[in-house]
Amino acid sequence: MDQQTLIALCAVGIIVCIGLLFMGGETSGDGKRVRQLAGKKTLGSNIKEKLKVEDSGARRKQIEETLGKIEQRQSEKRKKAKSLEARLIQADWSTKPKTFLIISLVIAVITGAIPLMFDAKPWICLGLGFVMGFGLPRFILNAAINKRQAKFTGAFADAMDIIVRGVRTGLPLGDCLKIIAHESPDPLGTEFRRVVEGESLGIPIEVCLEQMYERMPISEVNFFATVLNIQKTTGGNLGESLANLSAVLRGRKILREKVKALAAEAKVSAYIIGSLPIVVMILVSIASPDYMDSLYTTPTGQRNLMIGAVMMVMGTLVMRKMMNFKF
Repeated sequence: MDQQTLIALCAVGIIVCIGLLFMGGETSGDGKRVRQLAGKKTLGSNIKEKLKVEDSGARRKQIEETLGKIEQRQSEKRKKAKSLEARLIQADWSTKPKTFLIISLVIAVITGAIPLMFDAKPWICLGLGFVMGFGLPRFILNAAINKRQAKFTGAFADAMDIIVRGVRTGLPLGDCLKIIAHESPDPLGTEFRRVVEGESLGIPIEVCLEQMYERMPISEVNFFATVLNIQKTTGGNLGESLANLSAVLRGRKILREKVKALAAEAKVSAYIIGSLPIVVMILVSIASPDYMDSLYTTPTGQRNLMIGAVMMVMGTLVMRKMMNFKF
């Protein structure tokens, strides 16, 4: 091989090496740039992430404010439902709060004056008048409310089934409510009749249901109002939603009956324990009046009798609290 050919081959090799070096350098530079871009956030990504954080923070704040308003509204409803006027409405009594208080005062005066006529101690008359005047009317009122709510709850699931069948067959919601109002027993029919009458006068359905919840403050009515409000706001399958609600209500009813069955033994035991001292005292007083005379006539016996009565009342309230399950 001559000298010129060798020089030409060397020149070609040098050019190829230089080209490979330049190609490798460009490739490594591009890879380095890609790695820099991958490891470093661009301006657009920074702006998007910042907006996302701000949006999530604003959204969280809005949700917290909404939940706070809902909790405040529910607290106000609970406070309002505990007032005397609201409880008279819940019992469906036409009595005004002022009249109820006057009746309670009259009962207190009468029950306190009768023992005073038989030379009873003034503090005994005062305590008896307070208990009968303050406790008896409210006990009757609470019993009427509980009885009315129990009747309403027992038939409410059937009313949901009526609405589900009507909606699935193409009937409007208003017609389904009218069927419940005219065909269901009281108090369910009465409450739905008031809703239908209010809606016919132009009152929105959500306002009618809110008024219904004020007259019947139970969770079933709240569930029903929530389902209708959500369906009205966002749309959806009303029949399916109310069918699920009906299943939930029937499940709650079954659970309630199961709890009553399991607590029946405890209730009977509480009744026996609570009534046994009173029954024994009455029977001993009839069989041996002289034996119990000191308990009624002497100051020590009267004091012990009052202490025993207070302890019996406290024990009865504790047993009642233990047997009443809220779910």
